Amino acid sequence: MKKKLISTLLMGAMALSLVACGGGGNSADKDSTQAKAAKSGDSNTLTVWCWDAFNMDAMKDAAAIYEKDHPDVKIDVQETLSNDVQTLVQTYAMSGELDSLPDIFLMDDQVFSKYLQNYPEVFADLTDSGINFDDFAPSKVSNSVVDGKNYGIPYDSNTVIACYRTDYLKEAGYTVDDLTDITWDDFIKIGEDVKKKTGMPMLTNVQGEPDLLNMILQSAGISVFDENGKIALADNEGLKEAMNVYIDLVNKGILQEQTDWSGYQGSINNGTVVGTINGSWICSTIMSTDQEEQKGNWAVTNMPKLNDYQGATNYSAQGGSTWAISSTCKNYDLAVDFFKSTWDGSTEFYDQILTDLGAIATYLPAADSDAYNKPSEYFGNEAIYSKIVSYGSNIPTINKGIYWKEEKEALGVALSEIIGGKADMDSAIKEAQSTVEFNVGQ
Repeated sequence: MKKKLISTLLMGAMALSLVACGGGGNSADKDSTQAKAAKSGDSNTLTVWCWDAFNMDAMKDAAAIYEKDHPDVKIDVQETLSNDVQTLVQTYAMSGELDSLPDIFLMDDQVFSKYLQNYPEVFADLTDSGINFDDFAPSKVSNSVVDGKNYGIPYDSNTVIACYRTDYLKEAGYTVDDLTDITWDDFIKIGEDVKKKTGMPMLTNVQGEPDLLNMILQSAGISVFDENGKIALADNEGLKEAMNVYIDLVNKGILQEQTDWSGYQGSINNGTVVGTINGSWICSTIMSTDQEEQKGNWAVTNMPKLNDYQGATNYSAQGGSTWAISSTCKNYDLAVDFFKSTWDGSTEFYDQILTDLGAIATYLPAADSDAYNKPSEYFGNEAIYSKIVSYGSNIPTINKGIYWKEEKEALGVALSEIIGGKADMDSAIKEAQSTVEFNVGQ
């Protein structure tokens, strides 16, 4: 009966996951196979779930480095979509079949704390493992900390950067220095002038997606959750100030909203905007363009800060993911040693995945390596990667709560309602508050 229940849960969960991911090929078949036997019976094998060739190749590179010095060890990397990881963690936690989880799995930073709070029995406590969490950006580490205990090993950099076309700025009489360490008021003045002189909006964003708004909030240390984890949108003055900035950017034509992610990428690659503000992983999108005139005409700097708001900085985070070791990992000591030898112990490894994959670390010692200090031809021969790692250490740590997805959806609707003239700010925020409270049962 129990096996039948688990099978039913998995089939339903996978169906929902595939709908959410827009298909996903044979992911359900693949993950169902993993679900039956996630761990190997071999005491020298570590099974890993992660998604996307980018993440899989980075883990495979780490595995190759470790296996070279430990020829009896095998790191088995299995492709598992992000939504599927979340679904399987929930399913096996609810069924009590934790042994079906892999030894190691990757989890989106935006939901890590939610799953950690809801299913703490899934995650191994790494606090006294010997992994040096001080080696990583504090704001990144905080995504996987509960009650002062560590449950995750940071992976990719989610440090926010501002990227601008220097040729467009020059045409308007500006340099990237004019956009460094500035406020949003300064940025809006420059943006209006650049738009007037070049016809180009400064920024691009996906319509209805409050990602930039959330970046502004974190840069100023503003949380939309209270100390008890409850949503706190209404009467949040910091939120209102940040929303006013975003609305000004749109209304003054400084930020061009796109209908979808494809349009967002296209506006960057087609050269129809001056720049963008996003997680550092956006560098790969910028460098993927086949427009030869863009090479060497991009620059990286920090984002504007929220004017005179107390505690405001020019640094924030967006996206990213973190590794976890399952509580039922039969090779816990081996898994910890693997991470201590690679993800928290080898700048050579980070040099390799940066050079081969463009994977930017949140591992602070990497900033001093040769690869991270190598000039980037695409970004005006500047050593942008070392700069990005240094930015990461300055990001404010905030309470992100566990209902990030619900908050994001509600704020996206609120922004669209305000910009579209369908609601004033106060009523739109109150409606967003009510929506989140209803959806999460608060």
